[in-house]
Amino acid sequence: MKFDRVRLRNFKCYADADLRLDAGVTVVHGLNGSGKSSLLEACFFALYGAKALDRTLEDVVTLGEDEAEIELWFSHEGGGYHVRRRIRATGERAKTAECVLETPDDTIEGATDVRETIAELFRMDSEAFVNCAYVRQGEVNKLINATPAQRQDMIDDLLQLGKLEEYRERASDARLGVKSVLDGKRERLSGIDDQIAEKEDKNLHGRLNELESDLNSVEADIEEYEDNRETARETRDRATEVLDSYEEKREELESLEADVEELEDEISATEKERTDHADRVRELRETVEDLEAEIESLSAETEVEATDETAIEARLEALDARDEELTSELGDAETQAQMFANQADNLADRAAEFESRAESKRADADELEAEADEAERDLAESREKLDGLGDDIDAEKATFDDAPVEFGAAADRLERLRDEREELREREQELTAALASARDSVAEAEELLEAGKCPECGQPVDGSPHVDSLDEERERVESLEAELESVREDREEIEADVEAAERLREAEQTVDSLRTNRENVEQLVETKAEAVEAKRADADQLREEAEELAAEADEKRTDADQLREKAEAHRETVEDLEAEREELADKRERLEEIRSLGERVADAEADIERHREKRASLEAVNDQRRERLADKRERRAGLREEYDEQKVASAREDKERAETYLEQVEAKLDELRDRRNDLQSRIGGVKSEIGELESLRERREEVAERVASLESLREETVDLQEMYGDLRAELRQRNVDHLEEMLNEVFELIYQNDSYARIELDGEYELTVYQKDGEPLDPEQLSGGERALFNLSLRCAIYRLLAEGIEGGAPMPPLILDEPTVFLDSGHVSQLVELVESMRDLGVEQIVVVSHDDELVAAADDLVRVEKDSVSNRSTVERREAALEAAD
Repeated sequence: MKFDRVRLRNFKCYADADLRLDAGVTVVHGLNGSGKSSLLEACFFALYGAKALDRTLEDVVTLGEDEAEIELWFSHEGGGYHVRRRIRATGERAKTAECVLETPDDTIEGATDVRETIAELFRMDSEAFVNCAYVRQGEVNKLINATPAQRQDMIDDLLQLGKLEEYRERASDARLGVKSVLDGKRERLSGIDDQIAEKEDKNLHGRLNELESDLNSVEADIEEYEDNRETARETRDRATEVLDSYEEKREELESLEADVEELEDEISATEKERTDHADRVRELRETVEDLEAEIESLSAETEVEATDETAIEARLEALDARDEELTSELGDAETQAQMFANQADNLADRAAEFESRAESKRADADELEAEADEAERDLAESREKLDGLGDDIDAEKATFDDAPVEFGAAADRLERLRDEREELREREQELTAALASARDSVAEAEELLEAGKCPECGQPVDGSPHVDSLDEERERVESLEAELESVREDREEIEADVEAAERLREAEQTVDSLRTNRENVEQLVETKAEAVEAKRADADQLREEAEELAAEADEKRTDADQLREKAEAHRETVEDLEAEREELADKRERLEEIRSLGERVADAEADIERHREKRASLEAVNDQRRERLADKRERRAGLREEYDEQKVASAREDKERAETYLEQVEAKLDELRDRRNDLQSRIGGVKSEIGELESLRERREEVAERVASLESLREETVDLQEMYGDLRAELRQRNVDHLEEMLNEVFELIYQNDSYARIELDGEYELTVYQKDGEPLDPEQLSGGERALFNLSLRCAIYRLLAEGIEGGAPMPPLILDEPTVFLDSGHVSQLVELVESMRDLGVEQIVVVSHDDELVAAADDLVRVEKDSVSNRSTVERREAALEAAD
């Protein structure tokens, strides 16, 4: 797996950055605080999102911005991938607005789905990524400072041995689950045995025979009582037939009595109705006479013959024709009046609108004049600021009046002085080491001389010792001391020159910033001057337009007054036409009334004829009723002769005796049926218990078989749990041995000429360092630099172990080292360079190192420079070839 490209927008200190990354060793170089680590955090965040953050999403978005965007392109197993995350910080808290992963085969959306896909792709989550491939700033000693148990968990998770522990725990859970089920089944089997014993003690088959014998006796009694009940029912039915026959005759007699009475009443009511119709005929005749008199009176007023329907119709048509003419003329007059009134209102509205627009333009002109005055005041202030910037530039450039370089050459001088200072520091260290060695030699020679031994060979001598070599060593100590003092003085002088050069460089940067500000202010002054002229010209133009609008408003008001006069003339015509229409309506109303009265006369005469016909019809109906009344009186007399009271009384007695017996026998039958139902229910209960006993015996066989199966399964889960535990222990020991071997290879490469012999890693992940003399040391006893380098060696060994274990199936992510030299002195930095070179030689596809140390540049294939602008506080990146950087 390899990072190909990262692009940032508003991410932390980066406003806009786009960086391409290649295989090999890439060193991200720059001053402290320039934003180097943020580049690696961006890559880590692009892969794992919020899980990669120590704090919250708000820290991701650049201060003062609403949105940040991070994109990462990377290669994996021959395919190209692209992940994009967009963070929005416009609400109460920042949140992920977009998260998309584009793979060679699919597109995954959503922060959770993308993070899970990445973890599955690399076979590691964010924590495993940090423990394996990403040594973050300040965490270089993370593994060495961890407890053995913590170190064991970290490495086991990276090597995916945690899966075996998970499987072992699952097997343990399964064993416990099987045991729980087995205990339940055994308890159930015991309960079934108790139930079977309880039912066998009840003698269910004997109880069943007794109950069936009782049931047969009860059923025989029920059959006898049912036969007697049927005889009583036949007696009751015969008596009922007799009673019903006489009852029908009695009811028919009563019905005939009612029919006779009803017919007599109907005949009487019909005769009264005939009288009412005669009275109505007389009333209608009087109404006709009154209507004809009213018609005659109205005919005199209209000069039309009331009985001449044709003349009335002709007169109405003539009135309608005139009314249509008047309606047309009235509509035209109303339309003209409304039209002229609307036009007058429209012109008045237009005049008001023009006047309002004129007033608005005058107000806008006054506002523009005020804005122009304000702009002139701002313009004067900007010109004063421009003069001040020129003075500030001159003041900063005056710093170079007594300087050893001209303005613009401070950066080159600073870099040259820093190189000289570094050379002097290295020479000072060399001289310090040589002086210490020379002093040790002198001290040793003086001890030999005091013991009477030769300071050159250490053999005993007679007489005066040979001191020539001792004098030479003493002279060498004095020479080294003098040279060291001189180098220190030169170094202190150079450091003072570096500080002065840094001040000059800061002055140059300040001048560049001031010049940029001055250019911006000059452009602002020019823009403001143009704005003042434009506003005053716009104000004059608005006042001219306002005067034109006011004149047009006066003209519109004059036209509106003329149109109102025309509208008034047409309204007078409308009033005349409406008066004539009202007169026509009165005439038409009288004619319509004559016609209506004639229709009422015709309706009254028709009613008279209907009432006469109704009287005749009612007379015919009464004749038919009188005939039916005579027939019913004759039938009533015959029924009175047939009715026998003695037979009716005898039949009632037979019916009462039969009904009394039926009531008694039903009670006895209900009692016997209840007894039969109880016996049948008890028989059913006994049979049910017998069935339950058989079912319990069958279930006992099934549960017994299940218990035997579960006992076998529990033994299998115990074996499986032990297998996973043994396999995990075996694999852990194999990985520990392999990791110890690789760790010693890396450690030997770095410490091959040092005082340490080897490292031991036991099965509990305890780490021990052995010196050349065999003395064991705890890693925490090492110096700060040695401890950091030791931890980096352990990290690299774990990385190699993972890469070889996967066997190319899923290439490892880039090895990322963020500020690994923080705890290292210059000698250990060189060893770190060798470590990086060795990892590249071992086949690590991509190594990214973040450091402000110049010594790491030599190990880089590519160099990325990061700089932060002191004014905007924004960082920029520049990718350079390492060879070109070294040449510079």
